[in-house]
Amino acid sequence: MTDAVRRRLPLLGVLVLAAALRLYGLHNPILDHPGWRQGDEAAIARNFAQLENDIGRPQTDYDGPPPNYVELELQIVPYLAAQAYRAFGVHEIFARLIVIAFSLGTVVLLYLFGRDVFSRRAGLVAALAFAVAPGAVYYGRTFTPDTVMLFFMTGTLYWWWRFCDRRDRADFAWAVIFGAFAWLAKPVALIAFVPIVALEVSRRSWRGMLQDGYLYAYAVLTLIPSFFYFRHVHDIAEWHWASGITQLHVLPALRTALTSAHGLLGALQGMLALLRMLASTVLGPVLFATAVFSWFALPRDERERDRLWFFGGWLAAFAAYAFTVVNVERVDYYLFPILPLAALITGGALDSFAGLRALRADVPTLAALGAALFVVVYANMLEIHAYYTWSRPVYSAASELDRVLPEGALVVMGHYDPSVLYVIGRKGWEEDPLLWTVHDMQSAQRKGAAYFIAVELPRLRANKALYAYLQRFARVPVSSGWRVYDLRRRAPSGDG
Repeated sequence: MTDAVRRRLPLLGVLVLAAALRLYGLHNPILDHPGWRQGDEAAIARNFAQLENDIGRPQTDYDGPPPNYVELELQIVPYLAAQAYRAFGVHEIFARLIVIAFSLGTVVLLYLFGRDVFSRRAGLVAALAFAVAPGAVYYGRTFTPDTVMLFFMTGTLYWWWRFCDRRDRADFAWAVIFGAFAWLAKPVALIAFVPIVALEVSRRSWRGMLQDGYLYAYAVLTLIPSFFYFRHVHDIAEWHWASGITQLHVLPALRTALTSAHGLLGALQGMLALLRMLASTVLGPVLFATAVFSWFALPRDERERDRLWFFGGWLAAFAAYAFTVVNVERVDYYLFPILPLAALITGGALDSFAGLRALRADVPTLAALGAALFVVVYANMLEIHAYYTWSRPVYSAASELDRVLPEGALVVMGHYDPSVLYVIGRKGWEEDPLLWTVHDMQSAQRKGAAYFIAVELPRLRANKALYAYLQRFARVPVSSGWRVYDLRRRAPSGDG
């Protein structure tokens, strides 16, 4: 065995472990957590394959007959999955394998990042920390865009660090490519601009940073694709998710926090609550605690100043983003940008720890390290165990409708959840049966709605006007507890 192969074996072992953890639950239906986001992504992929194979025109299954274009980030995984669907049929496993590939790519990037910033051993520790972190494991196999965003965000920061070290134009080109895709994959990755600028200040001073043409070129070249893409989807979309969430939720909450003492106190209390989310389903308790202590135990050497500015800028940008956005949209995968940072500082701190340097590759030491790793992995998997659960009765009921209802029929589903509509395999509307009116129903019928699916029957019954109206129509016999009304046929006398 050559020295080169021997040096790569530890990283290969980390990748095998990371892949094994992410393959768990690979065959789950698109009903596990987060069903809402996965349902949208899966529908967009299927619509690319079956309706319009254009990455610039993503469309969901709801809000009436197609096309239903939606304002979202560049749909990288759905588009790649759609190409596999076109060749082999619609199987969501392709999409999840693509996400796993991006997650494993981040493992490799963190190894390279840690190696260049600290040492090869620190890179291995950083790669391992990310490989087993519960958020990276679970969302590293879900049909969501966050893993892809994290891959490109980590890549652009890594290549910028290399560029600042060597001023090699090839490194600059890679930083631009990764940066452009990072902003397109999810605009939250824009927080990477802060550590990029911070590193420039550390290396060149404030004046040198302001005079660096490469920094301006990087900003222009990476932002132009996003500018044109998001302007395009905003113009064609019926659902304005990105701008709508910002205008209706994020900005009002930020205004309240900045203009009233009560609002600011509430926002700060919310930030404390986010720490619990970080310590459980994102970083896991071990990596969270290790990263906190590692911040004060980083090696002191000639690169200390650069790391302080770079990592400090990264942490400050993340904190500002969490305060502004995650405090409002409280979902754990929005905290993803902290994962690579936590892995890197953990790798750097542990690498400088004398006890780690003294370790020998003998059997007792390896056995002890293996046992400790098993405990960490087991504890992390317990944190995300509930995320893998999905409702078998719901899947059975939705799959039955996919078999029973005519292909291409438009439906009104009385329930908010794109993942359920996705499994039903029909397009149309998804609405709250308590708020959907007879006028809304008749309007949908004029647009071609053929069936009403009462998933939440108690809420439908509470809407007395709509419930009475639907009794005019025949019911489709199904074995589940759902009620399906055929809006094209009158009910026989006494049916209802």
